[in-house]
Amino acid sequence: MVEKKSSKGKETLNDAEELKVTDQEIVRKDKMKKLAQENIELFPHKVESTHSVHEIVEGFSSLTKEELEKKKKKVAVPGRITSIRKMGRATFFHIIDSRSRLQVYLREDKAGEKNYKLFSLIDIGDIVSVQGVLFRTRTGELSVLADSFVFLAKCLHPLPEKWHGLQDVEIRYRKRYLDLIMNPDQREVFRLRSAMIAFMRKYFDEKDYIEVETPMMQSIPGGALAKPFKTFHNALSMDLYLRIAPELYLKRLIVGGFEKVYEINRSFRNEGISSEHNPEFTMLEFYEAYSDYNDMMELTEELIHEMSLALLGKEEITFGEHTISLKRPWKRVKFRDALVTHSGLSPSRFDNKSEVIKFASDLTPEKKPPSYGKALDIIFDKHVKQNLMQPTFVLNPPKEVSPLAKEAKDNPDEAERFELVMGGMEIANAFSELSDPEEQRKRFEQQEKARKGGDEDAHWIDRDYIHALEYGLPPTGGEGIGIDRLVMIFANRKSIREVILFPLLRTKE
Repeated sequence: MVEKKSSKGKETLNDAEELKVTDQEIVRKDKMKKLAQENIELFPHKVESTHSVHEIVEGFSSLTKEELEKKKKKVAVPGRITSIRKMGRATFFHIIDSRSRLQVYLREDKAGEKNYKLFSLIDIGDIVSVQGVLFRTRTGELSVLADSFVFLAKCLHPLPEKWHGLQDVEIRYRKRYLDLIMNPDQREVFRLRSAMIAFMRKYFDEKDYIEVETPMMQSIPGGALAKPFKTFHNALSMDLYLRIAPELYLKRLIVGGFEKVYEINRSFRNEGISSEHNPEFTMLEFYEAYSDYNDMMELTEELIHEMSLALLGKEEITFGEHTISLKRPWKRVKFRDALVTHSGLSPSRFDNKSEVIKFASDLTPEKKPPSYGKALDIIFDKHVKQNLMQPTFVLNPPKEVSPLAKEAKDNPDEAERFELVMGGMEIANAFSELSDPEEQRKRFEQQEKARKGGDEDAHWIDRDYIHALEYGLPPTGGEGIGIDRLVMIFANRKSIREVILFPLLRTKE
């Protein structure tokens, strides 16, 4: 049976084919048996190395042919083989690590007849360690002139055809390990993600915030308007919920006397999946006593602007066909003004509650908004966000959809809150935190009534949190930043699945 290829030359892995064994897989397994017969350890415990592939490329690429000949630098370097080109009694092949690619030149007269013959049992995809001296070929390519190699792991399945790489999106997400082997640019996305998170930690640590951890399983889900995932604890015989946000626990810590806290957290929301939504996602959430949402805006501008300069070396980012400028200050616009500008709602229609609800219902016929505030929020999501490519703080949305925020000083129907929208997506959400326990109780009761009326996203009553507020929450600014979406912008990726190593997918069955 010949392994099937698509018209583009890439591997196709449907359910039926995965159960088949191809001729190439049979040959590879046979080679593995022959390696064992040659007393080669098939699953070695460790390998000694002097350098990684990346260290060699970074450290020696600037040296000339003559400098390398004079240096006679001996190396032992492990890597995965991505190409093999045999030329009689000599073979060129390339090995990679997570960042770089290096050529190896294996000659029979240098490595010995036995070693060279043994290499015939090695395939593209196998992992080896090569030992030899660095030199430059006649074409000038930095290479290792190998005198020996050590077998480290057998790749029992052929890799996708190298010229097209792994392009099938479904396979890339389901088999991320294969995606990372074949697509170097995708490895760089996750290096960037790691660097962004490290930068955030350093930034907040230097501002005297302390990093904390709060429960991921909660008896009362809170901190956001979202439907939770439900589970059951057998030993305690009680229902628990995966957290939708860490907010209420972080604010308990502010009550307890920690004045600056942050958490890089995994949260879970039982919602739809889209290019911007994954049920399991990563947030940076932080709170600072004696501050408000204006302070959060200043901090957010500084954080993201400095991160771009430090990691990308620039303050303008390409995102799709757009260029996003992070130059400060960023635009600030009232929620109401943004709706009037982008939704087609005139100021007079804006205040007609029944008309606004009808307008929003036409946008979401599957779920009629239960209230005026919810309707405005729907219109904002459908009409406004997609038009805000440059970083924009949208200020003072309806208080009704902001049950944890203080009301705006100049309008009791609005919240002292902002959403940061960039690249057409909500990136951050921040409040001047509501600190009045009685007002918080009323807000929770209103949310509870809405939830019982069928609003699955409404907030639950957390009586212990109200009790904590009764001990005194100082004026506090708090914010959550969606790390996944921010990585999408920094890495120029249009789908959240591109920046999450293992996104949730429907099972094949």
